[in-house]
Amino acid sequence: MNGKKVLGMIFANIHEESLDSLTDMRTMGSVPFCSRYRLIDFPLSNMVESQIAKVGVVTNANFNSLMDHIGTGKPWDLSRKNDGLYLLPPYSLNSTTMWGNRVDAIYGNMGFLDQSMQEYVLMSDCYNVMNIDYEKVFEAHENSGAAVTIVGVKGKKPANFSSVLVFNDVDENGKIIDAAIDPDTDDEVFYSCNIILIKKYLLQTLITTAHSKNEVSFQRSILMNCIKSGKAYAYDASDCFVGTIDSVQSYYDISMSLLNKDTKNKLFADNRPIYTKERDDMPALYGPESKIKNSLVADGCEIKGTVENCILFKGVKIEEGAVVKNSILMQDTVIGENTKASYIIADKNVNIKSGVELSGAANFPVSLSKDTRI
Repeated sequence: MNGKKVLGMIFANIHEESLDSLTDMRTMGSVPFCSRYRLIDFPLSNMVESQIAKVGVVTNANFNSLMDHIGTGKPWDLSRKNDGLYLLPPYSLNSTTMWGNRVDAIYGNMGFLDQSMQEYVLMSDCYNVMNIDYEKVFEAHENSGAAVTIVGVKGKKPANFSSVLVFNDVDENGKIIDAAIDPDTDDEVFYSCNIILIKKYLLQTLITTAHSKNEVSFQRSILMNCIKSGKAYAYDASDCFVGTIDSVQSYYDISMSLLNKDTKNKLFADNRPIYTKERDDMPALYGPESKIKNSLVADGCEIKGTVENCILFKGVKIEEGAVVKNSILMQDTVIGENTKASYIIADKNVNIKSGVELSGAANFPVSLSKDTRI
């Protein structure tokens, strides 16, 4: 199978409620990550690197920042006369309502599917930070003769998501023998990443049938029925770096794990780059008394104080005497003179004035909303 035969669909809003203040005014897909990226950059880049030339981004609400970020798709080479990048907002000629669920969202974009010449559809959400070679998924799907291939990973089941599909039994060829939705277990399991490869006509048939019956659960109505029919296969992506973001805590933990060079190199592989919209800026400036240790520092930062084990996005300012440790500071955040901050996640344009002491904990980072003043 060639990637040019595959249509990409990315769901930008799925499970955004799990990130609290970070998604109050943006989609899950537009949440900033790792000093310069957005979460949508990962599925979008993975698709482009696997030769997928047409991608639809399904949105629901709060998508202004997402529109600003992806634009025409130029950073991903998707600004094209034919195919390219399509933003699929929650309205059409016949409806101005928000999508209620994934079945509704796909059904509402049936016209987009009809107008696409690709034979297959690859669907992905934005809460998985990963770098996967989809061409291997295409090959496995074709070799198995599967009706649907579901990408999964082995690890702890995401605790804060509903309708997590877990594969209880998979044979040596990848065929899913038995599966369950939201089993009660704390053990390591083989769970779905909600990355699904399926023939377009089959997806349209299943979605039309589910919608006509007013069935709202994609996992129960579509995937579980495919599994019961014996035509669903699992693709194990456990050899990739996979970070499933299901809470502010997991966002913090996954982000901080990238301060480890080996972990970072596994996600940001030289042969499979992650693309993003660049904001041109001057190089970071370091004052004569500044001290930096084990941190990711983006362009445009001004650091005059001490920074340890931190991720700093563009335009962050750390004033003289300030000490910031184990924190994530997003774009244009300012830390005042002699301020001490640790274990915080500061959204864009946060301003913490001079002399403040603010501290969370490794298992409870303090999250500050966009434009907060302290």
